[in-house]
Amino acid sequence: MKTVITIIRWIVGLLFIFSGLIKANDPLGLSYKMLEFFEAWGIHFLDDYTLFFSLFMNVCEVLAGVAIIIGWQIKFFSWFLLVLIIFFTFLTAYVLFSGKIKECGCFGDCIPLSGINTFAKDAALLLLIVVIFFNPEKTTSLFSARIASTILFVTFAATISVQFYVLEYLPFLDCLPYKKGNNILNEMKAPVGAVPDSFAITFKYKKNNQIVEFGQNNFPADFDSTYEYVDRFDKLVHKGNATPAITDFSLRTTDGADSTNFILHQNKKYILLFVRDFGNMKEWKKDFEGVVLSANKKNIPIYLITSDADKATVLFKNVPVLKCDATVIKTAARANPTYFIMEQALILNKIGFANIKLVNDFIDNQK
Repeated sequence: MKTVITIIRWIVGLLFIFSGLIKANDPLGLSYKMLEFFEAWGIHFLDDYTLFFSLFMNVCEVLAGVAIIIGWQIKFFSWFLLVLIIFFTFLTAYVLFSGKIKECGCFGDCIPLSGINTFAKDAALLLLIVVIFFNPEKTTSLFSARIASTILFVTFAATISVQFYVLEYLPFLDCLPYKKGNNILNEMKAPVGAVPDSFAITFKYKKNNQIVEFGQNNFPADFDSTYEYVDRFDKLVHKGNATPAITDFSLRTTDGADSTNFILHQNKKYILLFVRDFGNMKEWKKDFEGVVLSANKKNIPIYLITSDADKATVLFKNVPVLKCDATVIKTAARANPTYFIMEQALILNKIGFANIKLVNDFIDNQK
């Protein structure tokens, strides 16, 4: 039995470590997913704390995974894991049965799972953790208290450091459609061989004070004037996979003119700066102004992309400003702001604001 418990501990621990690290790679992504839940539940007073919750949750997962593997403080951490998995199972059940949220984000954007798969995964983990919880005496710590606490402290420090690093330098692993090497225009097309959604016309009638629905090919045998028309609508019969990876990318001038095609079809390399908001402007404004001067000297077009175009035009009078949907910017630019080095619609490079040297190196290398 002790061997079985050890195997279970390793399975549970590795899954929690992996789950925590894959989300620590992109803590903003998890914070946006939390916003979806808060929106669905109407808990708006927590909106400003989602990034903190995300950072904290990822650390908790990794710490709990490491602790359960090395077997330190098994009673506490089995309790802790049980509480976590019950909470996660509730979230995945809500995603599965409410239909209000598409995915739970359990493994971030890199490994999207369907509602049923995530729920099944959490249900299986719940059973495994219950086994650990009721058999604490069958676990012996692999290390002394001093070594174990040191391991957990290093784990905590490393996980926190990784998350703060990617918030400025961008995620190590970019799993989003705006990643380096992607062509934005190609990502706006349906995948090759994709199957579109299939719909059927459905009619709604009233008969004998009851609402009845039927398709265009199966009218009731007794259909006559006693049926009172109510409505007709298209009913989804089969969900296809023809939705492009990018569906809402648009760049507009401050006057509202659509400049997307013009920008993405330029015959020279250019720079886009995606700015989510200007709250941390002191950290990057001076560097950006230097980039603008250098780019102008080399005749490299540079544009500032933001949802708050009015504010941007006041702050930066010598840079063309283009408006873009805030959700698009959140997806495209995890660091605030993020530089895109572009060649037509191809993303040659993505660079977080803290890595400004790479932007300057690109400009210096242009003839």
